[in-house]
Amino acid sequence: MPNSYDLVIVGAGALGTFHAYFALQRGLKVLLLEKDARPMEATVRNFGQIIPSGMAEGEWFDYARTSLDTYRAIQAEYDISIRPTGSLYVASSSLEMQVLEEKHARYQAVGYASRVLTAAQCRQRLPPLRADYCAGGLLFEQEVTAEPDQLIHRLLAYLVARWALDYRPATPVREVTANGAGCTVVDARGQCYTAAQVLVCSGRNFNRLFPDLFAQSDLQLCKLQMLATYPLPQVQLPGSVLTGLSIRRYHAFHACPSFAQLRADDVAPALRQWGIHLLFKQALDGSIIIGDTHEYADAGAADTLDFNNAEALNQLMLDEARRIIDLPDWRIQRTWNGYYAQSKSQELFQASPDPRIHIVTGIGGKGMTTACGYAQHNLARLDLQRHALVANT
Repeated sequence: MPNSYDLVIVGAGALGTFHAYFALQRGLKVLLLEKDARPMEATVRNFGQIIPSGMAEGEWFDYARTSLDTYRAIQAEYDISIRPTGSLYVASSSLEMQVLEEKHARYQAVGYASRVLTAAQCRQRLPPLRADYCAGGLLFEQEVTAEPDQLIHRLLAYLVARWALDYRPATPVREVTANGAGCTVVDARGQCYTAAQVLVCSGRNFNRLFPDLFAQSDLQLCKLQMLATYPLPQVQLPGSVLTGLSIRRYHAFHACPSFAQLRADDVAPALRQWGIHLLFKQALDGSIIIGDTHEYADAGAADTLDFNNAEALNQLMLDEARRIIDLPDWRIQRTWNGYYAQSKSQELFQASPDPRIHIVTGIGGKGMTTACGYAQHNLARLDLQRHALVANT
């Protein structure tokens, strides 16, 4: 039957698309439906940093390492914009540097390569870095960056060309149901599709399909503001650049013995209030991307996070950025915001309103780094469940 599939996936962000990738590798017939003409949500509105180094040790660190390997393997076959530029965490104090050195020792124990840099070595790698900010750094040369406005679109093109993915953009889904024989998916035009299983990876929009389940969830929405300078090709700022605020925010560093000594009041109250931790990345056109802020609202009050960008928050980021790097031109070419959903109690939100229908969303700000590895793991679990369902029918 032309509209019958092993798996229908709703949502072509990182979670949905990588589930499609691993399902196709397993020989499944896959349909991927995307509400927009081109994906335009969290997978596109981010820094494009793939940094396992930011993940706490455990299964999500393992997912991140799998993701890193998979990104590089796909890039070797098809250009999805992955660049092997590395990641550098820059400490702003001797205590932050001590935390980085402790983390370096932990990574050595688990076989994840890192290299401690002196302040002078950091400035050699990043000439714009201010000497009065930098106390040293920790470099992960194997980590990569992507161009978020290109990656998902190129990845989808690769899956269509190489793996014959049935991908249908501009196809919002209005209904997903199941019975003993399988699942039915109905799009906004009334077209019906049937499948053995359905995976809903529609990010913050899954409330349109399962509003009651969404209302009962512990999901919250996060709004981020980011900005970019005009192109500065004369500036050398390779890879992902993470700062002392990142060391304090990322869970990867919380288990280090010295982390508890970092004082919250060493960070300006306004930076703490708006969850600002400074990241830098130089885009292909030479512009410097700077961010980001974090504003939160529970799922039921998501409308309180409007689409406006607050100039005062942009200025807070710029003021902190000027403490860290020197640029010849600080004029801002563009600003934008992004939104992602996250669970307040788990690493991501999962629910199965039926044994054949699975909702996966709320991966938070780690989607670019971990969604690929998690999708591989989850597909293996769903495949076992699919075989069990077939055996019982």
